[in-house]
Amino acid sequence: MSTAKKIVIVGGGITGLSAAFYIKQEMEAKQIPYELTVMEASDRLGGKIRTIHKEGYTIERGADSFLGRKLPAMRLAEALHMSDQLVRNSTGQAYIHLHNQLHKMPQGAYMGVPTQLAPLLHTDLYSVKGKLRAGLDFVLPKGKAVPDQSLGGFLRRRLGDELVENVMEPLLSGIYSADVDKMSLMATFPNFYELEQEHRSLIKGLRKTLPQQNRSTGKRPGQFFAYQGGFESMIDALANELGEEQIIRNQAVEQIEKSTNGYDVHLQNGEVYDADAVIVTTPHRTFPNLFKSVDLFDPLKEIPVSSAANIAFAFDEAALEDPLDGTGFVVSRNSDFRITACTWVHKKWPHTTPKGKILLRAFIGKPDDQDVVDLSDEELTAIVRQDLQRIMKIVGEPEFTVITRWKEQMPQYTVGHQERIAQVRGQLAEQLPGIFLAGSSFGGVGVPDCIGQSEQVVAEVLDYLSMHP
Repeated sequence: MSTAKKIVIVGGGITGLSAAFYIKQEMEAKQIPYELTVMEASDRLGGKIRTIHKEGYTIERGADSFLGRKLPAMRLAEALHMSDQLVRNSTGQAYIHLHNQLHKMPQGAYMGVPTQLAPLLHTDLYSVKGKLRAGLDFVLPKGKAVPDQSLGGFLRRRLGDELVENVMEPLLSGIYSADVDKMSLMATFPNFYELEQEHRSLIKGLRKTLPQQNRSTGKRPGQFFAYQGGFESMIDALANELGEEQIIRNQAVEQIEKSTNGYDVHLQNGEVYDADAVIVTTPHRTFPNLFKSVDLFDPLKEIPVSSAANIAFAFDEAALEDPLDGTGFVVSRNSDFRITACTWVHKKWPHTTPKGKILLRAFIGKPDDQDVVDLSDEELTAIVRQDLQRIMKIVGEPEFTVITRWKEQMPQYTVGHQERIAQVRGQLAEQLPGIFLAGSSFGGVGVPDCIGQSEQVVAEVLDYLSMHP
Protein backbone atom coordinates (compact mmCIF):
# COMPACT_ATOMS: atom_id res chain seq x y z
CA MET A 1 0.00 0.00 0.00
CA SER A 2 1.37 3.40 -0.98
CA THR A 3 2.21 5.95 1.67
CA ALA A 4 -0.23 8.84 2.04
CA LYS A 5 0.90 12.15 0.59
CA LYS A 6 1.04 14.81 3.30
CA ILE A 7 0.12 18.33 2.26
CA VAL A 8 0.05 21.38 4.52
CA ILE A 9 -1.58 24.64 3.52
CA VAL A 10 -0.56 27.71 5.52
CA GLY A 11 -3.35 30.30 5.60
CA GLY A 12 -7.11 29.88 5.72
CA GLY A 13 -8.13 32.67 3.35
CA ILE A 14 -9.86 32.13 0.02
CA THR A 15 -6.65 31.00 -1.70
CA GLY A 16 -5.78 28.41 0.94
CA LEU A 17 -9.31 27.06 1.32
CA SER A 18 -9.99 26.75 -2.40
CA ALA A 19 -6.60 25.08 -2.88
CA ALA A 20 -7.44 22.59 -0.13
CA PHE A 21 -10.85 21.93 -1.68
CA TYR A 22 -9.39 21.23 -5.11
CA ILE A 23 -6.61 19.06 -3.71
CA LYS A 24 -9.17 16.97 -1.83
CA GLN A 25 -11.24 16.58 -4.99
CA GLU A 26 -8.24 15.55 -7.09
CA MET A 27 -6.77 13.15 -4.56
CA GLU A 28 -10.06 11.38 -3.99
CA ALA A 29 -10.92 11.24 -7.69
CA LYS A 30 -7.54 9.65 -8.45
CA GLN A 31 -7.73 7.46 -5.33
CA ILE A 32 -4.41 8.73 -4.01
CA PRO A 33 -3.99 8.37 -0.23
CA TYR A 34 -3.43 11.79 1.31
CA GLU A 35 -3.34 13.79 4.53
CA LEU A 36 -4.36 17.42 4.17
CA THR A 37 -4.11 20.11 6.85
CA VAL A 38 -5.02 23.79 6.63
CA MET A 39 -3.35 25.95 9.28
CA GLU A 40 -4.89 29.32 10.17
CA ALA A 41 -3.35 31.66 12.74
CA SER A 42 -6.64 33.37 13.69
CA ASP A 43 -9.92 32.02 15.00
CA ARG A 44 -11.76 32.54 11.73
CA LEU A 45 -11.42 31.56 8.08
CA GLY A 46 -11.81 33.69 5.01
CA GLY A 47 -9.15 36.37 5.37
CA LYS A 48 -10.50 39.63 3.97
CA ILE A 49 -13.82 38.02 3.08
CA ARG A 50 -16.14 38.93 5.94
CA THR A 51 -19.92 39.12 6.06
CA ILE A 52 -22.07 40.24 8.94
CA HIS A 53 -25.83 39.90 9.24
CA LYS A 54 -27.46 42.56 11.38
CA GLU A 55 -31.07 43.66 11.77
CA GLY A 56 -32.00 42.16 8.41
CA TYR A 57 -29.02 43.65 6.55
CA THR A 58 -26.26 41.67 4.85
CA ILE A 59 -23.08 43.73 5.07
CA GLU A 60 -19.77 42.86 3.46
CA ARG A 61 -16.66 44.14 5.20
CA GLY A 62 -14.33 43.08 2.40
CA ALA A 63 -15.10 41.89 -1.12
CA ASP A 64 -18.80 41.98 -1.97
CA SER A 65 -18.90 40.45 -5.45
CA PHE A 66 -16.94 39.23 -8.43
CA LEU A 67 -16.99 39.89 -12.16
CA GLY A 68 -18.83 37.14 -14.00
CA ARG A 69 -16.26 36.85 -16.77
CA LYS A 70 -13.64 35.91 -14.16
CA LEU A 71 -14.25 32.20 -14.58
CA PRO A 72 -12.36 30.75 -11.57
CA ALA A 73 -15.00 32.16 -9.20
CA MET A 74 -17.80 30.78 -11.35
CA ARG A 75 -16.14 27.37 -11.48
CA LEU A 76 -15.78 27.27 -7.71
CA ALA A 77 -19.44 28.20 -7.20
CA GLU A 78 -20.40 25.34 -9.50
CA ALA A 79 -18.05 22.88 -7.78
CA LEU A 80 -19.59 23.82 -4.42
CA HIS A 81 -23.12 23.45 -5.87
CA MET A 82 -23.77 27.10 -5.05
CA SER A 83 -24.49 28.47 -8.52
CA ASP A 84 -28.16 28.81 -7.62
CA GLN A 85 -27.16 31.12 -4.76
CA LEU A 86 -25.49 33.68 -7.03
CA VAL A 87 -27.27 37.01 -7.53
CA ARG A 88 -26.56 39.46 -10.34
CA ASN A 89 -26.12 43.11 -9.48
CA SER A 90 -28.93 45.45 -10.39
CA THR A 91 -27.85 47.67 -13.24
CA GLY A 92 -28.10 51.41 -12.87
CA GLN A 93 -26.26 54.62 -13.45
CA ALA A 94 -22.80 54.91 -11.92
CA TYR A 95 -21.25 58.30 -11.29
CA ILE A 96 -17.93 60.06 -10.92
CA HIS A 97 -17.69 62.95 -8.46
CA LEU A 98 -15.74 65.88 -9.88
CA HIS A 99 -15.96 69.65 -9.49
CA ASN A 100 -18.44 69.32 -6.63
CA GLN A 101 -21.03 67.37 -8.57
CA LEU A 102 -21.87 63.88 -9.73
CA HIS A 103 -21.30 63.20 -13.41
CA LYS A 104 -22.72 60.18 -15.19
CA MET A 105 -20.16 57.55 -16.10
CA PRO A 106 -19.88 57.65 -19.92
CA GLN A 107 -21.61 54.76 -21.64
CA GLY A 108 -19.56 52.21 -23.48
CA ALA A 109 -16.41 52.72 -21.42
CA TYR A 110 -14.23 49.80 -20.39
CA MET A 111 -12.52 50.56 -17.07
CA GLY A 112 -12.84 54.21 -18.06
CA VAL A 113 -11.42 53.82 -21.58
CA PRO A 114 -13.98 55.18 -24.07
CA THR A 115 -15.09 52.82 -26.83
CA GLN A 116 -17.90 54.96 -28.24
CA LEU A 117 -17.52 58.38 -29.81
CA ALA A 118 -20.82 60.03 -28.79
CA PRO A 119 -20.43 59.56 -24.99
CA LEU A 120 -16.84 60.78 -25.23
CA LEU A 121 -17.93 63.96 -27.00
CA HIS A 122 -20.92 64.72 -24.80
CA THR A 123 -19.56 64.03 -21.32
CA ASP A 124 -18.63 67.03 -19.18
CA LEU A 125 -16.06 65.06 -17.20
CA TYR A 126 -13.24 66.62 -19.17
CA SER A 127 -12.65 69.67 -21.30
CA VAL A 128 -12.61 69.98 -25.07
CA LYS A 129 -8.82 69.92 -24.84
CA GLY A 130 -9.00 66.73 -22.77
CA LYS A 131 -11.30 65.10 -25.31
CA LEU A 132 -9.02 66.02 -28.19
CA ARG A 133 -6.05 64.65 -26.25
CA ALA A 134 -7.86 61.36 -25.64
CA GLY A 135 -8.62 61.20 -29.36
CA LEU A 136 -4.91 61.19 -30.14
CA ASP A 137 -4.96 57.53 -29.16
CA PHE A 138 -6.28 56.85 -32.67
CA VAL A 139 -3.14 58.26 -34.34
CA LEU A 140 -0.31 57.86 -31.84
CA PRO A 141 2.20 55.08 -32.64
CA LYS A 142 2.33 52.09 -30.37
CA GLY A 143 4.86 52.21 -27.57
CA LYS A 144 8.13 50.33 -27.58
CA ALA A 145 8.00 46.73 -26.41
CA VAL A 146 9.18 46.76 -22.79
CA PRO A 147 9.01 44.19 -19.96
CA ASP A 148 6.92 46.49 -17.74
CA GLN A 149 5.93 50.10 -17.15
CA SER A 150 3.59 52.02 -14.89
CA LEU A 151 -0.11 51.72 -15.61
CA GLY A 152 -0.56 55.46 -15.15
CA GLY A 153 2.32 56.33 -17.45
CA PHE A 154 0.98 54.05 -20.17
CA LEU A 155 -2.55 55.46 -19.95
CA ARG A 156 -1.37 59.08 -19.80
CA ARG A 157 0.70 58.53 -22.95
CA ARG A 158 -2.24 57.03 -24.79
CA LEU A 159 -5.16 59.12 -23.49
CA GLY A 160 -3.85 62.17 -21.63
CA ASP A 161 -3.93 63.36 -18.04
CA GLU A 162 -7.56 64.49 -17.84
CA LEU A 163 -9.10 61.18 -18.81
CA VAL A 164 -6.74 59.28 -16.52
CA GLU A 165 -7.19 61.48 -13.47
CA ASN A 166 -10.90 62.25 -13.80
CA VAL A 167 -12.22 58.87 -14.91
CA MET A 168 -9.73 56.00 -15.01
CA GLU A 169 -7.66 56.57 -11.86
CA PRO A 170 -10.58 56.36 -9.40
CA LEU A 171 -11.79 53.17 -11.08
CA LEU A 172 -8.45 51.41 -11.49
CA SER A 173 -6.64 52.45 -8.32
CA GLY A 174 -9.72 51.64 -6.26
CA ILE A 175 -9.36 47.98 -7.13
CA TYR A 176 -5.82 47.87 -5.77
CA SER A 177 -5.90 50.73 -3.22
CA ALA A 178 -2.85 51.97 -5.08
CA ASP A 179 -1.34 54.92 -6.92
CA VAL A 180 -2.04 54.35 -10.61
CA ASP A 181 1.28 55.98 -11.52
CA LYS A 182 3.19 53.36 -9.51
CA MET A 183 1.13 50.33 -10.46
CA SER A 184 2.64 47.71 -12.75
CA LEU A 185 0.88 47.58 -16.10
CA MET A 186 1.80 43.94 -16.72
CA ALA A 187 0.74 42.78 -13.25
CA THR A 188 -2.62 44.57 -13.33
CA PHE A 189 -3.90 45.22 -16.86
CA PRO A 190 -1.59 43.43 -19.30
CA ASN A 191 -4.47 43.32 -21.80
CA PHE A 192 -4.06 47.09 -22.30
CA TYR A 193 -0.44 46.58 -23.34
CA GLU A 194 -1.35 43.67 -25.63
CA LEU A 195 -4.12 45.67 -27.29
CA GLU A 196 -1.76 48.55 -28.00
CA GLN A 197 0.93 46.27 -29.38
CA GLU A 198 -1.51 44.45 -31.66
CA HIS A 199 -3.88 47.24 -32.71
CA ARG A 200 -1.67 50.32 -32.11
CA SER A 201 -4.66 52.20 -30.66
CA LEU A 202 -5.99 51.17 -27.26
CA ILE A 203 -9.49 52.38 -28.12
CA LYS A 204 -9.50 50.59 -31.47
CA GLY A 205 -8.26 47.43 -29.81
CA LEU A 206 -11.06 47.48 -27.26
CA ARG A 207 -13.67 48.18 -29.93
CA LYS A 208 -12.49 45.16 -31.93
CA THR A 209 -12.14 42.74 -29.04
CA LEU A 210 -14.91 43.57 -26.56
CA PRO A 211 -18.05 41.46 -26.88
CA GLN A 212 -20.77 43.35 -28.72
CA GLN A 213 -23.04 43.47 -25.67
CA ASN A 214 -20.37 45.37 -23.74
CA ARG A 215 -20.54 48.14 -26.33
CA SER A 216 -24.31 48.26 -26.50
CA THR A 217 -26.07 51.35 -25.30
CA GLY A 218 -29.07 49.24 -24.36
CA LYS A 219 -29.69 47.79 -20.93
CA ARG A 220 -27.87 44.54 -20.24
CA PRO A 221 -27.77 42.16 -17.30
CA GLY A 222 -25.47 42.98 -14.40
CA GLN A 223 -21.91 41.81 -14.90
CA PHE A 224 -21.17 41.14 -11.21
CA PHE A 225 -22.29 38.34 -8.93
CA ALA A 226 -22.75 38.18 -5.18
CA TYR A 227 -23.90 35.35 -2.93
CA GLN A 228 -27.45 35.56 -1.65
CA GLY A 229 -26.28 34.79 1.88
CA GLY A 230 -23.15 36.93 1.67
CA PHE A 231 -19.65 36.17 0.41
CA GLU A 232 -18.76 34.38 3.62
CA SER A 233 -21.31 31.66 2.78
CA MET A 234 -18.78 30.47 0.20
CA ILE A 235 -16.11 30.29 2.92
CA ASP A 236 -18.49 28.29 5.13
CA ALA A 237 -19.19 25.91 2.26
CA LEU A 238 -15.48 25.34 1.66
CA ALA A 239 -14.90 24.68 5.36
CA ASN A 240 -17.79 22.21 5.42
CA GLU A 241 -16.44 20.37 2.40
CA LEU A 242 -13.04 20.05 4.04
CA GLY A 243 -14.26 19.13 7.51
CA GLU A 244 -12.99 20.55 10.78
CA GLU A 245 -10.62 17.61 11.22
CA GLN A 246 -8.53 19.01 8.36
CA ILE A 247 -8.42 22.58 9.71
CA ILE A 248 -6.31 23.95 12.57
CA ARG A 249 -7.33 27.38 13.87
CA ASN A 250 -5.71 29.76 16.33
CA GLN A 251 -2.25 28.35 15.66
CA ALA A 252 0.31 30.34 13.73
CA VAL A 253 3.05 28.55 11.83
CA GLU A 254 6.35 29.67 13.33
CA GLN A 255 8.82 27.91 11.08
CA ILE A 256 9.11 25.56 8.13
CA GLU A 257 12.28 23.46 8.03
CA LYS A 258 13.63 21.11 5.42
CA SER A 259 13.74 17.51 6.63
CA THR A 260 14.91 14.16 5.32
CA ASN A 261 11.54 13.28 3.79
CA GLY A 262 10.20 16.73 3.04
CA TYR A 263 9.44 19.51 5.51
CA ASP A 264 8.69 19.98 9.19
CA VAL A 265 6.02 22.58 9.87
CA HIS A 266 6.33 24.00 13.41
CA LEU A 267 3.28 25.50 15.12
CA GLN A 268 3.41 28.06 17.91
CA ASN A 269 2.10 25.47 20.40
CA GLY A 270 5.14 23.28 19.79
CA GLU A 271 3.47 20.72 17.53
CA VAL A 272 5.32 19.68 14.39
CA TYR A 273 3.67 18.38 11.22
CA ASP A 274 5.65 16.67 8.50
CA ALA A 275 4.74 17.41 4.90
CA ASP A 276 5.69 16.29 1.42
CA ALA A 277 4.49 19.63 0.04
CA VAL A 278 3.58 22.98 1.60
CA ILE A 279 1.44 25.70 0.04
CA VAL A 280 1.97 29.08 1.70
CA THR A 281 -0.85 31.59 1.12
CA THR A 282 0.02 34.13 3.81
CA PRO A 283 0.81 37.79 3.00
CA HIS A 284 4.23 38.27 1.46
CA ARG A 285 5.66 40.04 4.52
CA THR A 286 5.19 36.96 6.72
CA PHE A 287 6.60 34.54 4.15
CA PRO A 288 10.33 35.15 4.85
CA ASN A 289 9.80 34.70 8.61
CA LEU A 290 8.72 31.09 8.07
CA PHE A 291 12.08 30.07 6.63
CA LYS A 292 14.58 31.34 9.16
CA SER A 293 17.56 29.39 7.80
CA VAL A 294 17.03 30.42 4.18
CA ASP A 295 17.46 33.85 2.60
CA LEU A 296 15.64 33.75 -0.73
CA PHE A 297 13.03 36.37 -0.27
CA ASP A 298 14.62 39.80 -0.65
CA PRO A 299 12.44 40.55 -3.72
CA LEU A 300 9.32 40.19 -1.55
CA LYS A 301 10.57 42.98 0.70
CA GLU A 302 10.22 45.33 -2.26
CA ILE A 303 6.44 44.84 -2.38
CA PRO A 304 4.85 47.75 -0.47
CA VAL A 305 1.49 47.59 1.27
CA SER A 306 -1.25 50.14 1.81
CA SER A 307 -4.19 50.55 4.17
CA ALA A 308 -7.87 51.18 3.53
CA ALA A 309 -11.10 51.41 5.45
CA ASN A 310 -14.79 51.34 4.72
CA ILE A 311 -17.89 52.33 6.63
CA ALA A 312 -21.37 50.90 6.09
CA PHE A 313 -24.29 53.15 7.08
CA ALA A 314 -27.80 51.79 7.60
CA PHE A 315 -30.55 54.40 7.25
CA ASP A 316 -34.30 54.50 7.10
CA GLU A 317 -35.31 55.65 3.61
CA ALA A 318 -36.78 58.83 5.14
CA ALA A 319 -33.23 59.92 6.03
CA LEU A 320 -32.53 60.91 2.42
CA GLU A 321 -34.45 63.82 0.96
CA ASP A 322 -33.78 62.77 -2.64
CA PRO A 323 -34.00 59.12 -3.68
CA LEU A 324 -30.74 57.81 -5.06
CA ASP A 325 -30.87 57.12 -8.78
CA GLY A 326 -28.06 54.70 -9.56
CA THR A 327 -25.66 52.31 -7.90
CA GLY A 328 -22.96 54.62 -6.52
CA PHE A 329 -19.99 56.78 -7.39
CA VAL A 330 -16.21 57.02 -7.37
CA VAL A 331 -14.31 60.19 -6.53
CA SER A 332 -11.86 61.83 -8.92
CA ARG A 333 -8.29 62.44 -7.77
CA ASN A 334 -8.95 66.11 -8.56
CA SER A 335 -11.69 66.41 -5.91
CA ASP A 336 -10.98 67.62 -2.38
CA PHE A 337 -12.84 64.69 -0.79
CA ARG A 338 -11.20 62.12 1.44
CA ILE A 339 -13.58 59.29 0.55
CA THR A 340 -12.68 57.41 -2.63
CA ALA A 341 -16.04 55.86 -3.48
CA CYS A 342 -19.50 55.04 -2.19
CA THR A 343 -21.74 52.14 -3.16
CA TRP A 344 -25.49 52.55 -2.83
CA VAL A 345 -25.73 48.95 -1.73
CA HIS A 346 -29.51 48.81 -1.44
CA LYS A 347 -29.71 49.80 -5.11
CA LYS A 348 -26.92 47.63 -6.46
CA TRP A 349 -27.70 44.60 -4.29
CA PRO A 350 -31.38 44.86 -3.19
CA HIS A 351 -31.23 41.48 -1.44
CA THR A 352 -28.90 42.95 1.22
CA THR A 353 -31.29 45.53 2.62
CA PRO A 354 -34.73 45.36 4.28
CA LYS A 355 -37.58 47.07 2.45
CA GLY A 356 -37.84 50.76 3.32
CA LYS A 357 -34.17 50.95 4.33
CA ILE A 358 -30.99 52.33 2.78
CA LEU A 359 -27.50 50.86 2.95
CA LEU A 360 -24.47 52.94 1.96
CA ARG A 361 -20.87 51.74 1.94
CA ALA A 362 -18.20 54.42 1.73
CA PHE A 363 -14.47 53.82 1.18
CA ILE A 364 -11.54 55.85 2.44
CA GLY A 365 -7.73 55.66 2.34
CA LYS A 366 -6.19 57.27 -0.75
CA PRO A 367 -2.53 56.48 -1.47
CA ASP A 368 -1.58 59.95 -0.21
CA ASP A 369 -4.00 59.88 2.74
CA GLN A 370 -3.05 56.69 4.58
CA ASP A 371 -3.09 58.18 8.07
CA VAL A 372 -6.86 58.54 7.92
CA VAL A 373 -7.21 54.80 8.54
CA ASP A 374 -5.61 55.24 11.98
CA LEU A 375 -8.14 57.80 13.19
CA SER A 376 -10.66 56.92 15.88
CA ASP A 377 -14.07 55.57 14.94
CA GLU A 378 -15.63 58.92 15.78
CA GLU A 379 -13.14 60.92 13.69
CA LEU A 380 -13.36 58.54 10.74
CA THR A 381 -17.15 58.55 10.80
CA ALA A 382 -17.29 62.35 11.00
CA ILE A 383 -15.02 62.73 7.94
CA VAL A 384 -17.03 60.27 5.88
CA ARG A 385 -20.38 61.72 6.96
CA GLN A 386 -19.19 65.22 6.03
CA ASP A 387 -18.12 64.09 2.56
CA LEU A 388 -21.35 62.19 1.98
CA GLN A 389 -23.39 65.15 3.19
CA ARG A 390 -21.81 67.33 0.52
CA ILE A 391 -22.98 64.91 -2.17
CA MET A 392 -26.29 63.54 -0.88
CA LYS A 393 -29.05 65.22 1.09
CA ILE A 394 -28.98 63.14 4.27
CA VAL A 395 -31.36 64.53 6.89
CA GLY A 396 -31.40 61.69 9.41
CA GLU A 397 -28.97 59.74 11.54
CA PRO A 398 -27.91 56.19 10.69
CA GLU A 399 -29.54 53.34 12.53
CA PHE A 400 -26.04 51.91 12.94
CA THR A 401 -22.61 51.92 11.30
CA VAL A 402 -20.08 49.18 10.66
CA ILE A 403 -16.44 50.29 10.39
CA THR A 404 -13.81 48.02 8.85
CA ARG A 405 -10.10 48.74 8.67
CA TRP A 406 -7.58 46.84 6.59
CA LYS A 407 -4.34 48.10 8.09
CA GLU A 408 -1.31 47.48 5.86
CA GLN A 409 -3.06 44.56 4.20
CA MET A 410 -3.31 45.74 0.61
CA PRO A 411 -0.30 44.56 -1.45
CA GLN A 412 0.91 46.99 -4.09
CA TYR A 413 1.80 45.63 -7.52
CA THR A 414 4.44 48.18 -8.46
CA VAL A 415 6.48 48.16 -11.67
CA GLY A 416 8.53 44.95 -11.91
CA HIS A 417 6.12 42.94 -9.73
CA GLN A 418 5.90 39.90 -11.99
CA GLU A 419 9.67 39.74 -12.37
CA ARG A 420 10.12 39.78 -8.59
CA ILE A 421 7.59 36.98 -8.07
CA ALA A 422 9.13 34.91 -10.86
CA GLN A 423 12.55 35.31 -9.25
CA VAL A 424 11.29 34.06 -5.89
CA ARG A 425 9.44 31.14 -7.43
CA GLY A 426 12.53 30.16 -9.37
CA GLN A 427 14.62 30.20 -6.21
CA LEU A 428 12.01 28.15 -4.37
CA ALA A 429 11.94 25.49 -7.07
CA GLU A 430 15.72 25.22 -6.95
CA GLN A 431 16.41 25.41 -3.21
CA LEU A 432 13.11 24.49 -1.57
CA PRO A 433 11.32 22.10 -3.95
CA GLY A 434 7.90 21.25 -2.61
CA ILE A 435 7.24 24.74 -1.26
CA PHE A 436 4.66 26.73 -3.23
CA LEU A 437 3.28 30.24 -2.78
CA ALA A 438 0.00 31.77 -3.85
CA GLY A 439 -2.32 34.54 -2.72
CA SER A 440 -3.23 38.17 -3.13
CA SER A 441 0.38 39.33 -2.72
CA PHE A 442 1.49 37.47 -5.81
CA GLY A 443 -0.81 36.92 -8.76
CA GLY A 444 -3.95 39.04 -8.40
CA VAL A 445 -5.76 40.66 -5.48
CA GLY A 446 -9.37 39.92 -6.42
CA VAL A 447 -11.25 36.86 -5.21
CA PRO A 448 -11.38 35.24 -8.69
CA ASP A 449 -7.65 35.86 -9.13
CA CYS A 450 -6.93 34.17 -5.80
CA ILE A 451 -9.12 31.20 -6.74
CA GLY A 452 -7.36 31.03 -10.10
CA GLN A 453 -4.02 30.93 -8.30
CA SER A 454 -5.29 28.06 -6.17
CA GLU A 455 -6.21 26.10 -9.31
CA GLN A 456 -2.72 26.68 -10.70
CA VAL A 457 -0.86 25.83 -7.52
CA VAL A 458 -2.87 22.63 -7.04
CA ALA A 459 -1.82 21.51 -10.53
CA GLU A 460 1.81 22.28 -9.64
CA VAL A 461 1.60 20.39 -6.33
CA LEU A 462 0.05 17.31 -7.94
CA ASP A 463 2.70 17.35 -10.65
CA TYR A 464 5.44 17.67 -8.02
CA LEU A 465 4.06 14.82 -5.91
CA SER A 466 3.75 12.56 -8.96
CA MET A 467 7.46 13.04 -9.61
CA HIS A 468 8.40 12.40 -5.98
CA PRO A 469 6.67 9.16 -5.01
